[in-house]
Amino acid sequence: MLDRSAAHLALPLLLLVLWTSPAAAQRTTGAVGFGGQLGEPTGLTLKVYNESAPSYDFLAAWDLDDFFFLNGHALFEHRIDASNIDPQLEWFVGPGAFIGVVDNPSDDEIGLGISGTAGLNLVFSQQVELYVQVTPRIGVVPETEGEIGGGLGLRYYF
Repeated sequence: MLDRSAAHLALPLLLLVLWTSPAAAQRTTGAVGFGGQLGEPTGLTLKVYNESAPSYDFLAAWDLDDFFFLNGHALFEHRIDASNIDPQLEWFVGPGAFIGVVDNPSDDEIGLGISGTAGLNLVFSQQVELYVQVTPRIGVVPETEGEIGGGLGLRYYF
Protein backbone atom coordinates (compact mmCIF):
# COMPACT_ATOMS: atom_id res chain seq x y z
CA MET A 1 0.00 0.00 0.00
CA LEU A 2 1.30 3.48 -0.86
CA ASP A 3 2.03 5.89 1.91
CA ARG A 4 0.71 9.46 1.70
CA SER A 5 3.86 11.01 0.19
CA ALA A 6 4.11 8.34 -2.52
CA ALA A 7 0.44 8.83 -3.41
CA HIS A 8 0.95 12.60 -3.69
CA LEU A 9 3.83 11.99 -6.12
CA ALA A 10 2.13 9.21 -8.10
CA LEU A 11 -1.09 11.11 -8.84
CA PRO A 12 0.53 14.10 -10.64
CA LEU A 13 2.78 11.73 -12.62
CA LEU A 14 -0.21 9.65 -13.69
CA LEU A 15 -2.12 12.78 -14.76
CA LEU A 16 0.90 14.01 -16.72
CA VAL A 17 1.20 10.69 -18.57
CA LEU A 18 -2.52 10.61 -19.39
CA TRP A 19 -2.52 14.24 -20.52
CA THR A 20 0.52 13.93 -22.81
CA SER A 21 -0.51 14.76 -26.34
CA PRO A 22 -0.19 11.90 -28.84
CA ALA A 23 1.77 14.15 -31.20
CA ALA A 24 4.57 14.39 -28.62
CA ALA A 25 4.73 10.62 -28.21
CA GLN A 26 6.75 9.56 -31.22
CA ARG A 27 9.09 6.61 -31.67
CA THR A 28 12.20 8.59 -32.61
CA THR A 29 15.77 8.22 -31.40
CA GLY A 30 15.80 8.49 -27.62
CA ALA A 31 12.08 7.75 -27.22
CA VAL A 32 11.18 5.60 -24.23
CA GLY A 33 8.56 2.87 -24.55
CA PHE A 34 6.89 1.40 -21.46
CA GLY A 35 4.49 -1.52 -21.28
CA GLY A 36 3.89 -5.11 -20.32
CA GLN A 37 4.79 -8.57 -21.53
CA LEU A 38 2.84 -11.82 -21.17
CA GLY A 39 4.77 -15.07 -21.42
CA GLU A 40 7.70 -16.70 -19.72
CA PRO A 41 8.39 -14.51 -17.83
CA THR A 42 5.53 -12.05 -17.52
CA GLY A 43 6.44 -8.54 -16.40
CA LEU A 44 6.99 -4.86 -17.17
CA THR A 45 9.08 -3.79 -20.15
CA LEU A 46 11.03 -0.62 -20.91
CA LYS A 47 12.74 0.16 -24.21
CA VAL A 48 14.98 3.03 -25.26
CA TYR A 49 14.64 3.30 -29.02
CA ASN A 50 17.53 4.24 -31.33
CA GLU A 51 16.85 4.62 -35.04
CA SER A 52 20.36 4.00 -36.40
CA ALA A 53 22.01 2.23 -33.44
CA PRO A 54 21.04 -0.61 -31.11
CA SER A 55 17.93 -0.04 -29.02
CA TYR A 56 17.94 -1.21 -25.41
CA ASP A 57 15.21 -3.41 -23.96
CA PHE A 58 14.69 -4.23 -20.27
CA LEU A 59 12.23 -6.61 -18.62
CA ALA A 60 11.42 -6.76 -14.89
CA ALA A 61 9.41 -9.83 -13.93
CA TRP A 62 8.39 -11.29 -10.61
CA ASP A 63 6.31 -13.90 -8.90
CA LEU A 64 5.33 -12.53 -5.49
CA ASP A 65 6.17 -15.83 -3.79
CA ASP A 66 9.16 -17.13 -5.74
CA PHE A 67 11.41 -14.83 -7.78
CA PHE A 68 12.45 -11.43 -9.12
CA PHE A 69 14.09 -11.27 -12.55
CA LEU A 70 15.78 -8.52 -14.63
CA ASN A 71 16.73 -9.08 -18.28
CA GLY A 72 18.37 -6.60 -20.65
CA HIS A 73 19.18 -6.76 -24.37
CA ALA A 74 20.78 -4.66 -27.07
CA LEU A 75 18.37 -4.90 -30.03
CA PHE A 76 19.44 -4.64 -33.65
CA GLU A 77 16.20 -3.82 -35.48
CA HIS A 78 15.61 -4.12 -39.21
CA ARG A 79 12.58 -2.84 -41.07
CA ILE A 80 10.70 -5.30 -43.29
CA ASP A 81 9.53 -3.60 -46.48
CA ALA A 82 6.00 -4.87 -46.91
CA SER A 83 3.73 -2.54 -48.83
CA ASN A 84 0.59 -4.55 -48.06
CA ILE A 85 1.00 -4.27 -44.27
CA ASP A 86 -0.31 -1.04 -42.73
CA PRO A 87 1.67 -0.98 -39.46
CA GLN A 88 5.44 -0.88 -39.80
CA LEU A 89 6.92 -4.38 -39.47
CA GLU A 90 10.42 -5.01 -38.10
CA TRP A 91 12.49 -8.01 -37.08
CA PHE A 92 15.08 -7.82 -34.31
CA VAL A 93 17.85 -9.82 -32.74
CA GLY A 94 20.26 -9.07 -29.92
CA PRO A 95 22.50 -10.26 -27.09
CA GLY A 96 21.76 -9.73 -23.44
CA ALA A 97 22.15 -10.78 -19.82
CA PHE A 98 19.95 -11.50 -16.83
CA ILE A 99 20.01 -11.54 -13.05
CA GLY A 100 17.41 -13.14 -10.84
CA VAL A 101 16.70 -13.84 -7.20
CA VAL A 102 14.85 -17.03 -6.30
CA ASP A 103 13.27 -17.24 -2.85
CA ASN A 104 13.98 -20.71 -1.44
CA PRO A 105 12.61 -21.82 1.96
CA SER A 106 16.12 -22.29 3.35
CA ASP A 107 18.02 -19.51 1.56
CA ASP A 108 17.67 -17.01 -1.30
CA GLU A 109 19.54 -17.92 -4.48
CA ILE A 110 20.96 -15.48 -7.03
CA GLY A 111 21.13 -16.48 -10.67
CA LEU A 112 23.21 -14.82 -13.40
CA GLY A 113 23.49 -15.63 -17.05
CA ILE A 114 23.57 -14.65 -20.69
CA SER A 115 20.65 -14.46 -23.07
CA GLY A 116 19.68 -13.53 -26.55
CA THR A 117 16.45 -12.52 -28.17
CA ALA A 118 14.84 -12.57 -31.60
CA GLY A 119 11.40 -11.45 -32.66
CA LEU A 120 9.05 -9.20 -34.59
CA ASN A 121 7.70 -5.68 -33.92
CA LEU A 122 4.50 -4.19 -35.29
CA VAL A 123 4.67 -0.39 -34.90
CA PHE A 124 1.34 1.45 -34.95
CA SER A 125 1.38 5.24 -35.52
CA GLN A 126 4.93 5.48 -34.12
CA GLN A 127 3.51 5.44 -30.57
CA VAL A 128 2.43 1.88 -29.95
CA GLU A 129 4.58 -1.18 -30.51
CA LEU A 130 3.33 -4.77 -30.34
CA TYR A 131 6.05 -7.41 -30.23
CA VAL A 132 6.59 -11.14 -29.99
CA GLN A 133 9.96 -12.57 -29.03
CA VAL A 134 11.83 -15.75 -28.19
CA THR A 135 14.54 -15.49 -25.53
CA PRO A 136 16.97 -18.37 -25.01
CA ARG A 137 18.92 -18.08 -21.74
CA ILE A 138 21.94 -19.87 -20.30
CA GLY A 139 22.34 -19.61 -16.55
CA VAL A 140 25.96 -19.42 -15.42
CA VAL A 141 25.54 -18.93 -11.65
CA PRO A 142 24.73 -20.93 -9.49
CA GLU A 143 24.83 -23.69 -12.13
CA THR A 144 24.95 -23.97 -15.89
CA GLU A 145 21.54 -24.66 -17.35
CA GLY A 146 19.59 -23.49 -20.35
CA GLU A 147 15.98 -22.55 -20.90
CA ILE A 148 13.86 -20.78 -23.46
CA GLY A 149 11.53 -17.94 -22.59
CA GLY A 150 9.74 -15.25 -24.51
CA GLY A 151 6.48 -13.50 -24.78
CA LEU A 152 4.01 -11.15 -26.38
CA GLY A 153 4.24 -7.51 -25.33
CA LEU A 154 2.92 -4.02 -25.88
CA ARG A 155 4.75 -0.70 -25.38
CA TYR A 156 3.62 2.91 -25.52
CA TYR A 157 6.26 5.52 -26.45
CA PHE A 158 6.60 8.79 -24.54
